[in-house]
Amino acid sequence: MKLSILGARVIDPASGLDQVTDIHIEACKIVAIGAAPAGFVAVDTLDAKGLVAAPGLVDLNVALREPGYSRKGSITSETRAAAAGGVTSLCCPPKTKPVLDTSAVAELILDRAREAGNAKVFPIGALSKGLDGEQLAELVALRDAGCVAFGNGLESFRNTRTLCRALDYAATFDLTVIFNSQDHDLAEGGLAHEGPTASFLGLPGIPETAETVALARDLLLVEQTGVRAHFSQLTSARGVALIAQAQQRGLKVTADVALYQLILTDEALIDFSSLYHVQPPLRTRADREGLRAAVKSGVVSAISSHHQPHERDAKLAPFGATEPGISSVELLLPLAMTLVEDGLLDLPTLLARLSAGPAEALRLPAGKLAVGGAADIVLFDPAASTVAGETWLSKGENCPFIGHSLPGVVRYTLVDGRISHQA
Repeated sequence: MKLSILGARVIDPASGLDQVTDIHIEACKIVAIGAAPAGFVAVDTLDAKGLVAAPGLVDLNVALREPGYSRKGSITSETRAAAAGGVTSLCCPPKTKPVLDTSAVAELILDRAREAGNAKVFPIGALSKGLDGEQLAELVALRDAGCVAFGNGLESFRNTRTLCRALDYAATFDLTVIFNSQDHDLAEGGLAHEGPTASFLGLPGIPETAETVALARDLLLVEQTGVRAHFSQLTSARGVALIAQAQQRGLKVTADVALYQLILTDEALIDFSSLYHVQPPLRTRADREGLRAAVKSGVVSAISSHHQPHERDAKLAPFGATEPGISSVELLLPLAMTLVEDGLLDLPTLLARLSAGPAEALRLPAGKLAVGGAADIVLFDPAASTVAGETWLSKGENCPFIGHSLPGVVRYTLVDGRISHQA
């Protein structure tokens, strides 16, 4: 199929391209940006005047809930939701049932993702068997089955020597390890950021040091072993400062932040709404400003949804008994556009943190518009507005932004030149 996208403002952060032009697609690939190649005759055209064409968004953490948690979501439902948010490539974490620690589970996820066809899925394998932090998973076999990186989520290694050996092994095979740095003992039993809001509400707190103590240890181990490392879900200003210092020392470490951490603070918990119950927790305004500054400077090169859909009952109990997480991947682009609307980032920088940055962090074949490359493209109207929840594709409705009017509307999402979402 030959398709031409006509008259869009084409922004490709990877190459620095930002101009009104055309994109021509054939056989799943971009064959030209600008004038059509000789002999090219489009079968279909998309009139994109007034729209922005950008690389399909790359989300480094989208819980698909399959296998094992079908009441919360499925590969079909959550990749469909991702496409609605402008996402063409996503990574799914290893916390499934059974855990993503065998080739069979990885192959199941990839097969079902291909059948759904809504977005490209890149599994994150478990670093340890069963995520128990005791025995190393079969990392090479998982890599060969399609896993692009390895992590243990918030399930920490209790023995630092075991973790160090795991990193040594990963470094030997040039594998990327994802850290969710949170000290188990300091965070145990906590529900909210340890500060005035938690004290006022009577909620047990998780101190900032739960992140920074673990982060300092993990960075030292990365430096010792030379492993490729990505730090995920940072929440504190001091945490991103540690990442910045490590980068200045020459460590090739990357980092991401959950989009909701750039928008919300712990003050959102004041009415005990379980929709704001997340782990790691929302932190202070000062922390939010530190995260925003790190995103703007590029210390944090990726913004992710950290999408965690839940069934309705999971959020109906008293705050402390509810399950943490926000369902937000299908609002990724409109929510991120609030950062442009508020003057925090310009549009090309925002798109870099949503596409090229995350793709480079995990070495994914995504995140750029290039002749000969995959035609993974998002077309959106920056002047229109999305009413969150007006249509809802994720199985999880646990989203505090439902009902809000957000800037920008995703008009089309294309995966390999095929429309996977159309508003």
